[in-house]
This record gives sequence, structure tokens and C-alpha cells, in this order.
Amino acid sequence: MATIETINPTTGQSIGTVPDMEEAQVRQAVQRARSAFRIWGRLDFDERREQLLRVRDLMLDRADDIVARVCEETGKTPFEAMFTELFITADLIDFYARHGAKALRPERVSTGPLRLTKRSYKVYEPLGVVAVISPWNYPFSLTMTNVVTALFAGNTVVLKPSEVTPLVGVLVGELFDKGCDYADVVEVVTGGGAAGNALVGAGVQKVCFTGSVATGKKVMAKAAETLTPVTLELGGKDPMIVLDDADIERAANGAVWGAFSNSGQTCIAIERAYVEAGVYDAFVDKVVAKTRAIRQGSPTDDIGSMTFPPQVDLVERHLADAVDKGAKVLTGGRRRKDLGDMWFEPTVLVDVDHSMAIMRDETFGPVLPIVKVADEAEALRMANDSPYGLNSSVWTKSDDRGRRVAGQLEAGNVCVNDCLISYGVSGLPFGGAKDSGVGRTHGLEGLTDMCRVKSVVEDRFGLKRELQWYPVPPGGYALLKRATKLLYRRGAANKVRALLKG
Repeated sequence: MATIETINPTTGQSIGTVPDMEEAQVRQAVQRARSAFRIWGRLDFDERREQLLRVRDLMLDRADDIVARVCEETGKTPFEAMFTELFITADLIDFYARHGAKALRPERVSTGPLRLTKRSYKVYEPLGVVAVISPWNYPFSLTMTNVVTALFAGNTVVLKPSEVTPLVGVLVGELFDKGCDYADVVEVVTGGGAAGNALVGAGVQKVCFTGSVATGKKVMAKAAETLTPVTLELGGKDPMIVLDDADIERAANGAVWGAFSNSGQTCIAIERAYVEAGVYDAFVDKVVAKTRAIRQGSPTDDIGSMTFPPQVDLVERHLADAVDKGAKVLTGGRRRKDLGDMWFEPTVLVDVDHSMAIMRDETFGPVLPIVKVADEAEALRMANDSPYGLNSSVWTKSDDRGRRVAGQLEAGNVCVNDCLISYGVSGLPFGGAKDSGVGRTHGLEGLTDMCRVKSVVEDRFGLKRELQWYPVPPGGYALLKRATKLLYRRGAANKVRALLKG
């Protein structure tokens, strides 16, 4: 069988191989997960919660092992891996453990004018087998988000991790094998694009994909062949708006963390900043100084290496295009050859515009282009001038102004005087607008999105017939017209409803 080799990006050394699985193996994994669903899907929520809390305890017991594996495959620092991979995952499990039972409980629904003879409610049922295709930039947390949400909802999972970071995906499978009493609730298949394509077409009941827009469209097209629902968390070109009444010190600190966290390989990273003219110079000066102070090269430093060689090449192409068109690099702009090919300097540039790829396309690297704007209106216009709409941020000391601008940003998530952190709030639904994806993860919406909503109407009294059944009574049309006007014409309707409630 063909294999895929995994390389440590910080050292260039091989750290292991995984099988490049064929379609038959993928289908076998789906079948095992389907068999497991027959038991797992019938468990009550309390039992599923107990099993997932056991897995979380095992995850925390093995925290050092998981962090080491993540750092080996991605180049992250241990601190960053602990916060963005384990801490966030532990909190999401805690959120669903505390709130999931209520969210999935059958819910009574008003039957309107039929309330005298009918009762109705909706129930949430698991879908079956959920396919999770996860990315390389956050190979543990972005994997576990969809895996644990699907499991809490009563589904089983077949996971295909990125071929760039497959060993983290294998470790996820081990956690469920050892921490859960029910076998095969999480199956792991490894391989490249062919394995992912096979998984989407293997008869699963839902596909959750995180990755690029181009690949997301292919996943959606493949899923459409069998009308399989999808959740797609795709790319971003997330804007930062700094208004003239912002706390510039906080905004500059936020910009540096938001742009360079995980060496910029974050779908919700700040990839472009629009700053009002009155504070532009002060903001740029602070950002440049803080960027130059970032420590890089040691596991105890601030940021690690980049992960995927083609991504480093893309960063260089974007920078070269910008400089050729007049952009000025104020700091950074080069690989750290003293550290290795995958290390790239945190970079700040100005004199940029939307004719440059670095302002239009997802760079996914440690680069922050900054634009001077005349006012709030221009900042909003330029921020929304993008096919993407994943995350965004606005910085101002005025709550009213922050909310007003947030309301006009075309994005699924907005932070006011903060950045990136929306993904870390487990109770908030997370997802994009425009080309940044469809569907939501996190929050109660993410949990119910892993379910089939069934509507149930029950008759209360067992009468021999209903008024609308055949044969239509004499004068039925006139009677129905009168009743409709009584129920729904303003004024008359209020009286009827008050009478019914009374």
C-alpha cells in the first residue's frame, strides 16, 4: 500500500508515515461507523456526555503528548498549541456537556388556530455517519470541534485528517479508542484528495469540511450528487478597522497577535487593516515596533515556523507582487534562513491597494498590510470589498460606534476591540458569509445542525372527522372565508386570539 510521509517543518526531518488509503478501505470505515451508530445513536444524552467527558479527561491526561504531536507536525510553539488546540477543545466539550441536553430536548410548538384539537412539537434526531475532513493549520481543535459536536448529537464519525498533519488525526482516533466504551464511534482514514473524495461519496449522512474555497466547492459538488448536507468553513481575508477614537495601544497589540498568531496560518487572522488618517501614523509606528519585538526560533518564543512549504511560496509571491506595484515593507519580508526554509519573518507593509493580490486573496502567512483611509465610510467600503466574509474586527472607544460598524461588516463573525477570539467563545455559532462557507459550528446552532429536525403533530381527541376532510360541508367556502378574516384581519384577530387564550 502507498504511504504518505509526514515532515517536521521546523527541522525538515521525517517523523512518520500513514497509509494512503484506497476507496474500498474508506468505505469499510464508513460501514464500521454505521454499525456503531446503531448503538451510539440510541444512547440517551447523559450516557453520550459521560463518554465524551471521559475522552476529555484522557485528553487532559495526555496533554503533553498531544501538544508535542501538534508542534512536531505544524511548527507551533507549545504555548500556542496548548491554548488554540487543547484549551479551546476542552471548553467546547464543557459547553455541550452543560447545555446540550436542553438544546436537543423535544420542544413544544404552538399549533396556532388548531391548538384546541392538536398538539405539536419538534424532535432532534441524529443523522447517522458524519464525515469530517479537517485542515492542517489547527489539526486538533478544528478536528475535534466537528467530531465532538457530531458525537454529542448522537452521530458517529469518519475522520480524514489533512495529509499534511495526519499523525494528529491518528492520535484523535486513539483518544476515542481508549477513552470511550463504545467501539468505532470515531473511525480515522488517512490519505490525500482521493481518500477525501471517496469519503464524501461513501454514503455518509453529512460532510463537515474545513479548508480552501476551491476544495470546498469540489466537496460541495460531490456531496450534491447524493444530496448530502454539508458544513463548509472556508477561507478568509479578514479586515481590521481602526477608527480615530480607538485605544491605539490595544489596537496595535491586537493587530500583532491577530496577524501573526500561528505565523498567520489562521482562517480568521487579520489579513488587512484599514486605519483612519488621524491615528494612522501612531498605529503604524506601534505595530512596527511590536512586530520587531516578536521572538521567533525557540519553543519558548512567541511564534513558530510555518507548516506547509507551498504556503511559504505563496506568501513570497504575494509580497513580490505588492512590492512590484508600489508597496513598502517596513519590517520583515524574508525567510529566516538561519532557522530553516519554513521560518518567515513577521512582516508589515504599507502603500498597498486592492490591485494587489495581498489585499484580495488569502495570504495565510505572517503578513499585515495596512491602509490609510479618510473616514469610517471608506473603511467599511474597503473592508467589504472582498468575496470573503469570515471574521472581522472594529476598534473604537465608543460602544455605539463599534456596534454600528459591526452591523455593517459583511462577515459571519465580528469582534469589537478584540480579534480572533470569537472562535474561542463556545456558545457563539461560528461560520462565514459569502465565499467563506456555509453552515455553523459551535454554539447550540452547531449542535442542532448535526441533527435531523422532525416535526410531529398529534390529534388530541380522536374525533371521527375533521372540518376540512371530505365531503366539503355545504357553505364551506363562505364559512372558511369568514373564519380566515376573523383570525387574521387586524383588530378582529386580536379579539379572537384573546378569546382563545382566555
